[in-house]
Amino acid sequence: MAKLLAELLGCALPGKGASAPCESKSHSRVGLKPSTKQKTTIFSTLAGEKSLSDCKKEQQWKPPVYSSMTPVCFPSPLIDKPAGKESMPQTPPFSAMFDSSGYNRNLYQSAEDSCGGLYYHDNNLLSGSLEALIQHLVPNVDYYPDRTYIFTFLLSSRLFMHPYELMAKVCHLCVEHQRLCDPDGDKNQMRKIAPKILQLLTEWTETFPYDFRDERMMRNLKDLAHRIASGEEQTYRKNVQQMMQCLIRKLAALSQYEEVLAKIGSTSADRLTVLKTKPQSIQRDVTTVCSDPYTLAQQLTHIELERLNYIGPEEFVQAFVQKDPLDNDKSCYTERKKTRNLEAYVEWFNRLSYLVATEICMPVKKKHRARMIEYFIDVARECFNIGNFNSLMAIISGMNMSPVSRLKKTWAKVKTAKFDVLEHQMDPSSNFYNYRTALRGAAQRSLTAHSSREKIVIPFFSLLIKDIYFLNEGCANRLPNGHVNFEKFWELAKQVSEFMTWKQVECPFERDRKILQYLLTVPVFSEDALYLASYESEGPENHVEKDRWKSLRSSLLGRV
Repeated sequence: MAKLLAELLGCALPGKGASAPCESKSHSRVGLKPSTKQKTTIFSTLAGEKSLSDCKKEQQWKPPVYSSMTPVCFPSPLIDKPAGKESMPQTPPFSAMFDSSGYNRNLYQSAEDSCGGLYYHDNNLLSGSLEALIQHLVPNVDYYPDRTYIFTFLLSSRLFMHPYELMAKVCHLCVEHQRLCDPDGDKNQMRKIAPKILQLLTEWTETFPYDFRDERMMRNLKDLAHRIASGEEQTYRKNVQQMMQCLIRKLAALSQYEEVLAKIGSTSADRLTVLKTKPQSIQRDVTTVCSDPYTLAQQLTHIELERLNYIGPEEFVQAFVQKDPLDNDKSCYTERKKTRNLEAYVEWFNRLSYLVATEICMPVKKKHRARMIEYFIDVARECFNIGNFNSLMAIISGMNMSPVSRLKKTWAKVKTAKFDVLEHQMDPSSNFYNYRTALRGAAQRSLTAHSSREKIVIPFFSLLIKDIYFLNEGCANRLPNGHVNFEKFWELAKQVSEFMTWKQVECPFERDRKILQYLLTVPVFSEDALYLASYESEGPENHVEKDRWKSLRSSLLGRV
């Protein structure tokens, strides 16, 4: 797994004097070993100042002390309730799902587990066989699973089996419970269980819609939905249609998003050569498009929230999928490892870091470079005030790249007091203590927010991934008896559900298409081009830099 970490950690916070993130020459302030591949990957170069074994020792699993978790009720469930029928369990939002570390089986309607195979301590589910956990997911006439359990199991089950395999098992159990195959079955029993099955499917399609890009998943869903809709209740048909339409809209939006990302990527790549060869006199910089740093911070927040919104919760788990020792299907590892939206978000972090460095290194005059640095310091400060920590860290990362940090004459003209405060807030020492304190403050502000702006929490994404990685590494998925270690997955789901709450916030700022277009498509320099621009602005200081400058001029400018 250490090899996986080395391959996955990607968007770094380089220290001053460090190279660009995700490059072979990077030396991260955060303290991770630099990647040897120039490849954008899931993680940041963030493993921290400690070794993997040290981190594991610090994060060894400690059984949480479970407190009583009060269910939160809301006016209406996810699906309409047929008139006169049994009330459905209410569905709390993500922010209310995990207000304790575990799941108390007395929260909602529950039944003793007739199948066995589940282990509880003080009414908290700690472990169980995979089959028993699947049975526990499926509702029956007298039971509907708690939403925290549904989310946690759907999130973690992909570590042990394909989602389509789980769906097939769920469909089989639902058909058994509902007796849909038996025309002489008890219709009263059928009326009781049908809305519960539909509720479970709605939970699944709304929270993990990307699972249904798999035709096998969609086939099973349509089959079970058809069985429910073919009953006598008209309301069931209406709700099935609503569920399917909502799912199709989400999948269509995802496809459109991916097409836009591909188009943006190809446009940037095609224009990179133009950026290198175009006379600087006719090149735009970011201040010609947006002179106000506060507006730029708002537009960065638009991009962050949009990209966060398309990351599925399952991607956090699929990033760590390994071969289950009890699974004989060797192909499942590669098939389940789908993290495309997560990777696109990391690519955005890297792009923003390079954009900042490019904008600083491009101006010919020293005073213009100093002005650009101060501009981005103001942008970063406003990002901090908004709660956009990811853009903040990307900007700091860009300003700490070696091609920028070596510009000593330029930095001498910059008032760095505000920048020093920001660096202190994002200081990686003590496991990012200052940042984590600020993040908790932003999260608390979000919970008590009186405006949409106060709800914004955009975490430093690579550190979030690192935390989830070490949580995953710190404890085994299975116990020695073969049971699934569900206590671990409660904590995993708690972290991911917090992210789910943050990503659902709508950006309150007005969109500026011109600024957004610039941020997303304007070409940026490669690391070599940044060094060349830096040397052209402030000459090499030693023989090593002189040799590199000559080499870069020959290789880059010689192509013109």
